[in-house]
Amino acid sequence: MKTALITGVNGMDGSHLADLLLEKGYEVFGVERRSSVKNRTNTSHLERNEHFHFLTADMTDQNSLYRALKDSSPDEVYNLAAQSFVGSSWNIPMQTSDVNGLGVLRMLEAIREYQNDTERQVKFYQASTSEMFGKMVENPSSETTPFYPRSPYGVAKLYSFWMVKNYRESYGMFACNGILFNHESEKRGIEFVTRKISNGVAKIKLDLADSISLGNLDSRRDWGYAPDYVEGMWLMLQQDEPDDFVLATGVSHSIREFLDIAFDEIGIDNWENFVTQDPKFYRPAEVDVLRGDATKAKEILGWTPKTRFNDLVRKMVRNDIKLIQQKLGGRL
Repeated sequence: MKTALITGVNGMDGSHLADLLLEKGYEVFGVERRSSVKNRTNTSHLERNEHFHFLTADMTDQNSLYRALKDSSPDEVYNLAAQSFVGSSWNIPMQTSDVNGLGVLRMLEAIREYQNDTERQVKFYQASTSEMFGKMVENPSSETTPFYPRSPYGVAKLYSFWMVKNYRESYGMFACNGILFNHESEKRGIEFVTRKISNGVAKIKLDLADSISLGNLDSRRDWGYAPDYVEGMWLMLQQDEPDDFVLATGVSHSIREFLDIAFDEIGIDNWENFVTQDPKFYRPAEVDVLRGDATKAKEILGWTPKTRFNDLVRKMVRNDIKLIQQKLGGRL
């Protein structure tokens, strides 16, 4: 039985990855930060699984990361912990840099020390991001495309990307960067635009709201389905040699297209009367379009996205309608 350690397990990707690894017969340890109120919305079902265990550690505390490694003795480490909301990175650039940049360095150092102490090899996955491409020097972007990040979030992630490559080349560590383009699911946080739309549309459907306030509607993103993408993470660590891979659908869609499908799910063709634009939701430096080329992942990993954009959007809207109805006791 393999053992895996997942940081950021309570997030969207972390919870989907935990489910996948448990299905594959892993013993799974999930790292969460210490807090007075546990944020286990996505992972409460795992509390009843005898092969899943919560650990407390923090990306700003290297000793706690080392203890998590000692407590779990992992074959694989998936670092999904981050300050994950791009928009907030302008308001908290130092915290974003500390967690998303230096936090990865702390984890790499903890793994290096753990490997030296135990003589065990640990395979490491780092959650990199398409936001490192930012201004899109090439469209679509691949593993060889020059980076041009446009946010503190993207800059911090770029630091960690190069640190992973440096530790791989300096110490022979099995360390991979997964450069994932946008991926969503029903577990996405409510502050993200996709979930903000699906939740807002659900509330409009149930007569609990009459509008959604958004920013730039013309931004285009390469959107896939998170459960498909966590399988790609796992595949990267099953290879004989470590490498970096782009995961993407190769097709970009605008926020307007997302709105078209979301409102169509509730029978509304003309959504303009239900959506307002607020300048506070615009980014100081906008990323107009992101689109990826996952040819390398297809050829080496055998990975391809399975879920269509249309199905992804409809899944999210249906799930939010169901969640709201359950919350209100089925009275609607």
